Amino acid sequence: MSAMFRSLASIDYRIWFAGALVSNVGTWMQRTAQDWIVLTALTDHDAVALGITMALQLGPGLLLVPVSGWIADRFDRRHTLMATQLAMALLGLGLGLIVVTGHAQLWIVYLFAVLLGIASAIDAPVRQTFVSELVSGANVSNAVALNSASFNAARTIGPAIAGVLVVLVGAGWVFLINAVTFAGVLASLKFIKPSRLMATPKASRAKGQLLEGFRYVRRRPDLLLVFVIVFIVGTFGFNYAIFTSTMATVEFGLDSAGFGLLTSIMAVGSVAGALVSASRDRPRIRLVVLACASFGVFALAAALSPGYWFFAAALVLIGFSGQILMTTANGTVQTTTDPRMRGRVMALYMAVFMGGTPIGAPLLGAVANTLGPRWALGTAALAGLVAFGIGAVWLVRYGRRQLTATGSLAAVGLDRAALAEELELDEVEARTA
Repeated sequence: MSAMFRSLASIDYRIWFAGALVSNVGTWMQRTAQDWIVLTALTDHDAVALGITMALQLGPGLLLVPVSGWIADRFDRRHTLMATQLAMALLGLGLGLIVVTGHAQLWIVYLFAVLLGIASAIDAPVRQTFVSELVSGANVSNAVALNSASFNAARTIGPAIAGVLVVLVGAGWVFLINAVTFAGVLASLKFIKPSRLMATPKASRAKGQLLEGFRYVRRRPDLLLVFVIVFIVGTFGFNYAIFTSTMATVEFGLDSAGFGLLTSIMAVGSVAGALVSASRDRPRIRLVVLACASFGVFALAAALSPGYWFFAAALVLIGFSGQILMTTANGTVQTTTDPRMRGRVMALYMAVFMGGTPIGAPLLGAVANTLGPRWALGTAALAGLVAFGIGAVWLVRYGRRQLTATGSLAAVGLDRAALAEELELDEVEARTA
């Protein structure tokens, strides 16, 4: 098996990959249908309402950081995933029934967005760190990249299917189909044998464990850099639903099928970016910084695009560079974090990534409403370039010599023994706090 797909040598990872792909297709179908009904059925192309929906769905990821990370490190991840995935399936079923029966209102969509956000906030760090139990340590970064490829492959399929189904049978049925697709990931979790999972250390019951992740990240300047970059670009750059929906409807006058096609076109670039990341032997911070620059340039090209097909081509490049940025950042965090802390650190990472949306989505929606969608894309371009500037300064300050390997422990100036010693000291402090 080629190096790009080496994680698929694990039978449990293959089972998980297949189930997640089915579920991801349904998730993207629901996202597309939800964005469409908010923008066209429940409001008159109100980008602010769309931004609020995104904020409500992603906001719990920020508020529940200490709890969700601790759950990922403390409890059985396979059982936890079964519970969160079932909860999200039931929410999709409930919203679908409401829409199909004609009782949908904007506040109801807001309510389901919050509930889905709570379930997702607990699910995200568990799902991210579950990969380390399916593959050996050397293949974790590859498995992370393939997960991203799966997620974005679903983004090429799901929105296009949703766009057609919304026209043919209505958005409600799309939500119901999404609920059914969760059977794929639930079945995969059922068939994975716990005896084959990699053993991972669990967090202790000691006092102070919820806050230990914050202290760990604070001592890691490399992780702080990744978090700052992810926050800037995630808050003001990765609000793809606002960009594509407003450009599709306001600038190009497209229907739901056209909107879904644009989302799928962008996902082509994202899949390519994830596969390129999977082919690399290890993630590097330098690549994260360079990806910020390319994201900014391509977002600016999209903002200035003279027509539909130029815009579509720019979306492919935005998806490509954005996915390399996120996959490499994710891999860096997972592979350089102490296994005992991985769940809590990944919860912080996901909170930084998704938690910025409650700030950025409504603001970019307001920009799109008042100045036009091209100005919102210009804001995304600026975010990418600012993040690149910060990363470039960091690279110059710490020097190339310190960025050997993954650019983490060497950059901090600690070897693994010293890092372990500090963690033990923190645990003692936590117990006596």
